[in-house]
Amino acid sequence: MNAIFQFLKNNALPVAMLTGAVFHDFFSQFSFLMPYCLFAMLLLSFSKVSIRELKPKKLHFILLAIEVFGALGAYYALCGINKILAESVMVIILCPTATAAVVITTKLGGSAASITTYTLLANMTVAVVIPVLFPLIEPQEGVNFWDVFLTILSKVFPLLVCPMILAELLRHVTPKVHGFLLKYSGLSFYIWAFTLTTLLAKTVKTILETPENYHIDIMMAVAAMIICIVLFVSGKKIGSHFNDRISAGQAIGQKNTTFSIWVAQTYLNPLSSVCSGFYIIFQNLFNSWQLQKKRKMDEAQQSSTPS
Repeated sequence: MNAIFQFLKNNALPVAMLTGAVFHDFFSQFSFLMPYCLFAMLLLSFSKVSIRELKPKKLHFILLAIEVFGALGAYYALCGINKILAESVMVIILCPTATAAVVITTKLGGSAASITTYTLLANMTVAVVIPVLFPLIEPQEGVNFWDVFLTILSKVFPLLVCPMILAELLRHVTPKVHGFLLKYSGLSFYIWAFTLTTLLAKTVKTILETPENYHIDIMMAVAAMIICIVLFVSGKKIGSHFNDRISAGQAIGQKNTTFSIWVAQTYLNPLSSVCSGFYIIFQNLFNSWQLQKKRKMDEAQQSSTPS
């Protein structure tokens, strides 16, 4: 029994993904729980980070520039080939950092403060860029900057800013409750594993329900895999020059795919959201590989340390 629990602990993300894919009909029913899971997960994670530690750095603005201009460049490079593919690639690159990135970054030994700072900056940047950019790509009647800006902000604020404010209030007002959250902050990883199961179940179900688009699905799957590798590797290489390799890789590699799917379906061609569904799979396969590598390195270090 201990061996089974140890296996599940060491392989939480691959098991979560496989479970969601195989039992997609069952777990897709729990998608309504995702906002609550994300809130709880972030509250636990933010209990380890003080607002005073959130300081924008030069690295953060370099990564923001890469995402904004990289998204534009990819769109114009691909729109002559296939506009839906161009839109889907642009959405992924422009998409802000996943709220769960702080969980994985902490597990990998990166800076929680750095990734949290960047996540806030990225979400605010996207809230400004999308209302300006998307109407030029897919004109829609009656869509104006402030409507889109406030709609995006209403989706970002409750799930990203509120847990941070609550964690900071608990730190100062009720230290005992904050200490309790701090003690069990590791549970955020397993909440994320459940969220991933539900998210992948919903993605697989959506893909299976539209088999007539298999040709563009294949194109988007390949594109999602390439983007995933390029973003993670680029982030790590740039971050290594600022002694922040892990956080930088997660910052532009781990995407808020739920947000990108919603944006694509709302403001662009709805088919462009499929690429974000595939990106969920690849980014979490990459995260699983990173976590396995980190675990093996830690085990090797422990075995080499004299008792």
